[in-house]
Amino acid sequence: MANLTSKLDAIFNPKSIAVVGASTKPGTVGNDLLANLVAPKDGKPFVGEVYPINPKADEIFGKKVYKTVGDVPENIDLAVLCLNAKFVLDTVEQCKAKGIKGLVIISAGFKESGKEGAELEKQLTEKVCSAGIPLIGPNCLGVINPYGNMNASFAAKSALKGRLGFVSQSGAFCTSVLDYAESRQIGFSKFVSFGNKADVSEIDLLEYLADDPETKAIAFYLESIGNAKQFIEAASKTFWEKGKPILCIKSGRSAEGAKAVSSHTGSLAGGDAEYQAIFKQSGVQRVDTISELFDLAAFYTTQPLPKGPRLAIITNAGGPGIMATDAAIAAGLKLARLEETTEQKLKENPLIPEAAALHNPVDVIGDAHSDRYQIATEIVMSDPNVDLGVIVLTPQSMTDSDNCGKILPDVIKKIGKPVVGAFMGVKQVADGVKNLIDQGVPNYAFPEDAVKSLAAAVKLVEMKSQTDREYVEYQDVDAEAAKKVIDGYLSDSPEKYLTQAEARPLFEAYKLPLLKSGVAKSADEAAEIVSGIGSKVVMKVMSADVKHKFDAGGVLLNVEGADGARKGYDQIYANIAKNVPGANIDSILIEQMALEGDEVIVGCNRGGLGPLMMFGLGGTFVELFKDVQFRLAPMWKTTAEEMVRSIKSFKKLDGFRGTPKRDVAAIIDVILRTSAMVVNHPEIAEFDVNPLIVHAEGKGASVADSRVMLRKK
Repeated sequence: MANLTSKLDAIFNPKSIAVVGASTKPGTVGNDLLANLVAPKDGKPFVGEVYPINPKADEIFGKKVYKTVGDVPENIDLAVLCLNAKFVLDTVEQCKAKGIKGLVIISAGFKESGKEGAELEKQLTEKVCSAGIPLIGPNCLGVINPYGNMNASFAAKSALKGRLGFVSQSGAFCTSVLDYAESRQIGFSKFVSFGNKADVSEIDLLEYLADDPETKAIAFYLESIGNAKQFIEAASKTFWEKGKPILCIKSGRSAEGAKAVSSHTGSLAGGDAEYQAIFKQSGVQRVDTISELFDLAAFYTTQPLPKGPRLAIITNAGGPGIMATDAAIAAGLKLARLEETTEQKLKENPLIPEAAALHNPVDVIGDAHSDRYQIATEIVMSDPNVDLGVIVLTPQSMTDSDNCGKILPDVIKKIGKPVVGAFMGVKQVADGVKNLIDQGVPNYAFPEDAVKSLAAAVKLVEMKSQTDREYVEYQDVDAEAAKKVIDGYLSDSPEKYLTQAEARPLFEAYKLPLLKSGVAKSADEAAEIVSGIGSKVVMKVMSADVKHKFDAGGVLLNVEGADGARKGYDQIYANIAKNVPGANIDSILIEQMALEGDEVIVGCNRGGLGPLMMFGLGGTFVELFKDVQFRLAPMWKTTAEEMVRSIKSFKKLDGFRGTPKRDVAAIIDVILRTSAMVVNHPEIAEFDVNPLIVHAEGKGASVADSRVMLRKK
């Protein structure tokens, strides 16, 4: 829908709302939703006009009730529908005739209920799209805008006002989130349950919140993503251009739903690999729990981002200080080395006792009052070697935690560095924690949680530095030649498995680094090919029935000369007959031996969200070690670079302990070329290049083995 983002203002900032299905009966959705707008239990009523719609009532909550939206004499910006699904289509027609600008449909009974509901939802989508009316829902909790006192939902409570935009595909999840967020004094700019996303999707809401001045950070609970490429583009723009952090809980991590496939890529890509790739490519930080989500949200909506990883810890207890230190190192932070002048200032200050530990972590000891915390924070956090900090407080009998919570936020704001609290305990520190949070300093129940949030912020900054988001366009590829190859193989079959020899012309069209080779169907042909190559060769069986050629004895290395070729040819046939009885052998591929190097794998498996590229440690042990990374194609060059550097064994490629550095640039080139290949040719269902042998830096790489599965679209 064109200009959908601007049209969403009718939903989030309406001047008037009609509640269609408003009920006189307490405890019903129609009654609770109307109450949240006109007579909320925990806040002020909606600032605009509210029109209850019910053909059988005259007055609800002191408001005049209208039989239809058409009976309302004034204009209506937003209609919220909470009535039986079978009445929804007619009601939407009435809203269209009335000129209503936005819809929120709470009603269930659509695609989540089965085939008939899915057809009803399809008609609903067609109706609102043709009318140009944005729709959130159906089957949702509703929307909340705390800045307009608008709670157009049937949640038991409203949302506190804050800077976090929250979007959830699950309505039930939203209710628990609201309750939990209130307990942590975390507020929202917008709070949205979008249900079945018949029209307005997570992408539309992301684009809206990216431009929303009241939103500083965005959080999602998602069960699915409709369009991976659009989501990546919207999220990356929100993060890299608008500077807004994005957090996401995505359910469904298990691999039980993964399809059985023939490629290594497919077997290693669990059901969650596509989503993990999307988040990594788009700058989204994925979290596992509600607690973790709000730990990070509390930081991102209140504190500046850190300029580095150097952490300072101020504590009144040695044990928690050590715990914070251990957590910091484990999370990848560095313990800041305080300058001598900083330690001297601490030593000379009369408020700091001789027993205090002046090295980081700085222990101001158990009898510290707020004045000692204040001066220690001013001195330590002003050190130029400190990028960020955590203030740990345990409630001793003399600790004035409430006053610490009052005075420390001003100190922190003046310094201008990200600092968080870890006031440990519950009742004894409650007033101090409230004072901290009220003045924009997040607090964490334990030092480990505080440090994890700081570490996540550092990682966010590192991601943000990756600003080169350009696609590489290769001018030397021949997509037309590749298309002819694919069309030829699929001319009389819906799918075709390509051996390495058969895939060669496809790879040649995309200029992959191929070795000299030939295909033999007799021992004499093998001898002739080896003589022509003029060096040691590898001989490999070409058979769709032999998946693991090396294990089956279908690969012979360092074969030399015509006699060696003849013997090798016969040996491979004998090995396959013994190890894979009944296998159909197409031919024997003879290929020059590659230069020395490390074995990696590049592959692709086409899932529901698009072509999923894989890179990792290759060879025969790829499925054992599973040292792989996934990203969706197409991808930016920086994405390919990050993909390569993210495997655990990258140090081996980068010259570990004096071993030669490998040609990482050549790996990236292969990833980008094959990424373009699978995007241009959707008939490529799967492929593996395994191994891709990576030579010394500057010497390139060689495709040593491959497989491709083509499938008609």
